[in-house]
Amino acid sequence: MSVFNRLSDIVNANLNAMLDQAEDPEKVVRLITQEMQDTLVEVRSTSARYMADRRQLEKQLCHIQAESKAWERKAEFAIHKGRDDLAKAALHEKSLVDDAETRLQADIIHIEGTVEKLRVDTANLEEKLVQAKARQKSLIVRGQTARSRMKVKRQLNDVSFDDAFNRFEMYERHLDEMEGEVEAFDLGNATLAAEIRNLESDHALDKELACLKQRVASSNSNQVSNEVN
Repeated sequence: MSVFNRLSDIVNANLNAMLDQAEDPEKVVRLITQEMQDTLVEVRSTSARYMADRRQLEKQLCHIQAESKAWERKAEFAIHKGRDDLAKAALHEKSLVDDAETRLQADIIHIEGTVEKLRVDTANLEEKLVQAKARQKSLIVRGQTARSRMKVKRQLNDVSFDDAFNRFEMYERHLDEMEGEVEAFDLGNATLAAEIRNLESDHALDKELACLKQRVASSNSNQVSNEVN
């Protein structure tokens, strides 16, 4: 949800409350600008936290990438010593580290996207704040008009609002039932999916082991050839 949309909900809720209480429209204008200013502070603080989180994740990513290379070197060493079992185990550990690396990269991409959205929201909010301050008189007039119209609208729409809300609750219950059916279906397939993933993982390890042994054999062959020459 956009920060600016959330701010709009907050302002509208407070605006309606103040109109109901017959507050001075000038107070409403001050409320709007104050909400915007407070939200700007919050957004900037949130952006700073996200950027700090991104730096931490990038450090973790560097560490994990180094760990992955270390496990690959250990697998090569095991092959040199004729210990295919240890090489395969090392490759398994490498695959776990690689999975963690993939998750970290996804987290970093998500944070970068969030920071960009916050940057856009901040720019929009700053623009709206400037406009609000420049148009205070206009906003006061609109507030007075909205207060009068709100009273009329509530008298006209009470019944239709209740009916719409009841339909909303019925649809929500229907979605709950559908989600329950989906969860029940997924539960039955969880074990089978896990077995297939394990089989695919073991196949991938065997394939990677074969490739690594081929590279090691090629390296040994080149070394012997150089010694003969």
